[in-house]
Amino acid sequence: MSIFVLASAAESGAAKPAFPPFDPWHFPSQLFWLVLLFGVLYIVLSRLILPRLGAILERRENTIAESLDEAAILNEQSQKAQAAVETSISAARTKARETAAKARLKIDVEIREETAVVDANLEKKLAEAGERITALRADAIKNVESIAVDAGVLMAKKIGAKVKKSDISAAVKPLVS
Repeated sequence: MSIFVLASAAESGAAKPAFPPFDPWHFPSQLFWLVLLFGVLYIVLSRLILPRLGAILERRENTIAESLDEAAILNEQSQKAQAAVETSISAARTKARETAAKARLKIDVEIREETAVVDANLEKKLAEAGERITALRADAIKNVESIAVDAGVLMAKKIGAKVKKSDISAAVKPLVS
């Protein structure tokens, strides 16, 4: 039936009805619901949601501030620890240098003592060797003198000369000594 009514109204040339939301007759109810919904939305946001968000943001800000403070404290502690480590390292290096210097001095003293002992032994052995050489030289000279005297006597006999052994010995002594 409504199809017939609309068709007859269209044929009669009646004005088309306006789109209901744009009909001025509906404006007061629309404004009422608009104010009511935005009021409820404002109350929900201001009383429930925004305080929770604010609390969350405040906690986050406090956490960040505490973390930054803790990081600053840890940074100071690490710098102090690093300074302590550097101090202990420099002290250890100084002690190592002192120990090395003492060891070097001790080794130098030991080397000097060893060198003195070895030099003394060498001097003693050189003195003994010199005495032996002197003794051997004296024996050799005695042997050379007796050999020269014997050779002189034999040569004199070969050429037919008669010479005393004491004369040849007297003649050879200044040559050998």
